[in-house]
Amino acid sequence: MSQFFVIHPDNPQPRLIKQAAEIVLQGGVIAYPTDSAYALGCLMGNKRGMDAIRRIRQIDEKHNLTLVCRDLSDLANYAKVDNVAFRLIKNNTPGPYTFILQATREVPRKLLHPKRRTIGLRVLANNIASALLDAVGEPMLSSTLILPNDEDPLNDPYYIREILEHELDLVIDGGFCGFEESTVVSLLDDVPEILRVGAGDPAPFE
Repeated sequence: MSQFFVIHPDNPQPRLIKQAAEIVLQGGVIAYPTDSAYALGCLMGNKRGMDAIRRIRQIDEKHNLTLVCRDLSDLANYAKVDNVAFRLIKNNTPGPYTFILQATREVPRKLLHPKRRTIGLRVLANNIASALLDAVGEPMLSSTLILPNDEDPLNDPYYIREILEHELDLVIDGGFCGFEESTVVSLLDDVPEILRVGAGDPAPFE
């Protein structure tokens, strides 16, 4: 049965953030708020957590999972980024964008697209998520919390707990944070390609 923390969206309580980070570091799978919608998250190397996220979402290995980073200093460790791509990312983060990039060898193979060795990367503009990532000390594996056959992500933490309490170790109630997925931008080629329009304005990449 999942734990349930009510965390202030503007001033996250350090004690609860520390407890949430400990759950993640001990292998837990959580639901937490982002700058676009609620998401599922676990530690990057947590295979059980990754399998749980895929099972809840009912997605296969060809669906890019996302590494949510604390800031741009994490970027070079996990993705190959040229100067043009870096400037685009820097000018539009933190924010509700997921960038598809070539992964480095630091990214576990099981997280990658099986054929293209790509990974999605995000830097979030959400106080709770930022504090949690600082406390965890490394990127989290993440996916928008949208259930099979649904068109929109879940945004009610009480409902999330009700239907997923036996699948998750923690649900964080951070209030309303939106109900759109992030905008997905591929930076694999010289010209950015918008793969999905969501909460982030696509104009900077058109």
